[in-house]
Amino acid sequence: MKLLYNENQGIVSMKRARYSLLVITMVATLISGVSATHPQGPGEDCDYFVETDCHVCGEFLDFFEAQGAIEVFGYPLTDAFHDPELGLEVQYFQRARMELLPQSSGSHRVRLGALVEELDYHFPKSTTEPTNALSGNVQRYFPETGYTVSHAFLDYFRDHGGEGLFGYPLSDLMFADGYVVQYFEHVRMEWHPEAFPSPQVRLSNLGELYIERFGVPRDADPLRGRIDTPSSTMTSRTQITQLNIDASVRHVISGQEGFQTVFIYVTDQRGQPIQGASVEMDVHHHSGARNYEFAPTDESGFTNHRFEIFPAPPGRKVVIDVTAVYDDLTGRTQTFFLPWW
Repeated sequence: MKLLYNENQGIVSMKRARYSLLVITMVATLISGVSATHPQGPGEDCDYFVETDCHVCGEFLDFFEAQGAIEVFGYPLTDAFHDPELGLEVQYFQRARMELLPQSSGSHRVRLGALVEELDYHFPKSTTEPTNALSGNVQRYFPETGYTVSHAFLDYFRDHGGEGLFGYPLSDLMFADGYVVQYFEHVRMEWHPEAFPSPQVRLSNLGELYIERFGVPRDADPLRGRIDTPSSTMTSRTQITQLNIDASVRHVISGQEGFQTVFIYVTDQRGQPIQGASVEMDVHHHSGARNYEFAPTDESGFTNHRFEIFPAPPGRKVVIDVTAVYDDLTGRTQTFFLPWW
């Protein structure tokens, strides 16, 4: 398995671990009793998870076990229930939402929900195809979205169901929450170098994040508990206590001349996009650093800037330090690219 270089790599802090445990406990406490309009009770075709007091049954259980179980999906956060907004039977797990398609047949009756889009992660479609020099077993280009999956992420993608499970890639590699990540239609993958020799690619807990932000449908019958969070795409200015910055480049490996584009996505402590954040970056070429200012982030929290690549020795990393400012808050992150040919 190839390694991905992570400038911000490090051991997950105890604070983050405690937060994850708190979210699981809170979700389990509030919605462990969620049952469907037509609930699935315990039976021979169910597995019970004492960790969250939930059952996985029937076709959801078959799909869960066939596609990687806890390693891929994490623990169930609800029992199965009918979602009146989607018009489907669904079940939430730590890292995904399963949906039952009654009109489909066979292995296509269960799919994963599009949580990445529903959580407002949007990325511009790439239009650059990889060169022949970069093609091969270490990467795969997807013309459907214009992005490439490579190295350890590609190994995980292939080993766990590919586009049939995860959907197509929606972003390049980027830094988020201290890790190298990549977004797909249904999941976000994270590179955890500290996990060696255990699997170092994991899925983000998007199921937890969705329930924390939106709860579950109000008219799912009955609900004994619910997490109520704002459903608007912008959090009030007075509520913003933290800036999170995702930074990515259009070409992770580039030519020694031409242009590079840096994409920035700024969110608050709840993952909500922040409009109007000021962003600048310092691009550290071998001959010195150059500073660039971005346009303020738009209503989706996005901004980008295109700049000329200065000639550099092949394989010498160009580090990009990004700073975002909103009111009295400042956030920083880092990304990079490799001029090669």
